[in-house]
Amino acid sequence: MTDEEVLQEFRASQALLEGHFLLSSGRHSAQYLQCARVLMNPERADRLARALAQKLPREIRSEIEVVVSPAMGGIIIGQEMGRVLSKDAIFLERPTGTFELRRGFALEPGTKVLMVEDVVTTGLSSREAIEAVAREGGEVIAEVSLVDRSAGEADLGVPFFPLIALSVPSYTDDEVPAELAAIPITKPGSRK
Repeated sequence: MTDEEVLQEFRASQALLEGHFLLSSGRHSAQYLQCARVLMNPERADRLARALAQKLPREIRSEIEVVVSPAMGGIIIGQEMGRVLSKDAIFLERPTGTFELRRGFALEPGTKVLMVEDVVTTGLSSREAIEAVAREGGEVIAEVSLVDRSAGEADLGVPFFPLIALSVPSYTDDEVPAELAAIPITKPGSRK
């Protein structure tokens, strides 16, 4: 799947949004990719997961024992990746601010994990999820995501294979350009 084909999937589902968004990283952006919208159609989600699985080198694919994704954003694509790879898919939650496995999910010591995210911006959330897997006894051997918004700058500490890498500027609170600051802030996920 080419970058343009991936973007077309986002456009077709009205998942490429424009405005003033406060990202989960705390940074501000004029664009937001609402992956929940692009994944709401099962056929589209399947196409994207299959394309994402093809990004993984064969030697990594052969080692994966389980797919883990952070809630909320990674759950749908994580489940799709588990289906495509014929592996169980489980997810991490943050009930008290720190990622952990719940709902009876567990990892055997040394379990080889593929981390699956929807979007990576700074990589902080991914690194926290990878640390949680280590605390739970697993070993993240690679990460995939639908979108890398970091323009290749995020260091996750493991091999990283995004479906598409985009260079979408984001800003700290004190860097927000005046034209963006003039637009009311939307927190992704709260948009109706």
